[in-house]
Amino acid sequence: MIENDSHIEEIANEFAIAGEFLTGEEVDSGHINSTYMASFKKSDGRIGRYIFQRINENVFKDPLAVMRNVEMVTRHINWKVMRVKKDIGGQTLNLYPARGGRFYATGEGGGIWRCYNFIEGCRTYDIVENTRQAYQAAHAFGSFQDLVSDIPVEDIKETIPDFHNTPKRYARLMEVIAQDTHGRVAGAQEEINFIKSRENIVSKLLDLKDAGVLPERITHNDTKINNVMIDIETDEAVCVIDLDTVMPGLSLYDFGDMVRTAVSPAAEDEQDLSKVEMRMPMFEALAEGYMDSCDCLCKAEIENLAFAGKLISLETGIRFLTDHLEGDVYFKTHRDQHNLDRARTQLKLVEKLEEQKEKMEAFVKRLSNARSFHS
Repeated sequence: MIENDSHIEEIANEFAIAGEFLTGEEVDSGHINSTYMASFKKSDGRIGRYIFQRINENVFKDPLAVMRNVEMVTRHINWKVMRVKKDIGGQTLNLYPARGGRFYATGEGGGIWRCYNFIEGCRTYDIVENTRQAYQAAHAFGSFQDLVSDIPVEDIKETIPDFHNTPKRYARLMEVIAQDTHGRVAGAQEEINFIKSRENIVSKLLDLKDAGVLPERITHNDTKINNVMIDIETDEAVCVIDLDTVMPGLSLYDFGDMVRTAVSPAAEDEQDLSKVEMRMPMFEALAEGYMDSCDCLCKAEIENLAFAGKLISLETGIRFLTDHLEGDVYFKTHRDQHNLDRARTQLKLVEKLEEQKEKMEAFVKRLSNARSFHS
């Protein structure tokens, strides 16, 4: 772990950044990678800020494959925005080259590092504050899906095998329950029973994919609302970030994760479950934003948008509960039973989404009837 400015400066010096290093600090962002921000004074006196990240090799077993994916996707999006959409005003993430022309560097203590531009005047939100933000975030992810829709799936490597394979996530949880290596099963029996009672839905989307009904696409795979940079003054989406999990997948998992992180005002690790809600206006804004910007969606994808939020919330609850039972080996924790609290919040959201199932389906149907999508 980087502990002071001098160590951040050592990493920064591995990249092609002009100017004098001023300060550096750790950014508390996300569960996986270590992230830092550094400021540089340029020759004209302006201050430039940059983001440095070390890829978590415990999560990403092949960090160089992650970097190849990120480089391909960012290059493709930049080219398409500039050449195809003729939009030179938009901002996107850009990788800064390291020594030797690579887009990554190896730290003195090991590990793979990369450097991104810091986009000024923007922030991220862990909790969506209004429907405009929800619409803009969904529009950004829909645009991302549309922009990468012509990248051949085989050109992007799967960096976390079976990342969104809900049946395998479920099967793994059952194994961990049987083993109970940390003696935590007894304290999570209610959550276990809740998940078991929904075993019949865990394979629905993959079954449709295997049947050729749902297409495999290049997807973001981590479409939490805080992975979109929002302009502070206008509330407009500026840039999709956190591209490490970009790989082959289903668009419905991406949309489902947006629903999971936007429709409830409660934090992901909220301990007071009475705060978990399903805000229908937020769902409506997400559906509109995504469908407005993603022209490549087919009929089957549209028909399962309402279901996707429920499934991804259940899957995420399964993942948090599995990590809790295994001794908190994957997600960063900051208190006792942190992952159990996260799991409980997700499962409560599943309940809330089930209550609104008919309303969500009816709204999506109205939207789809007003638009023309690919069959």
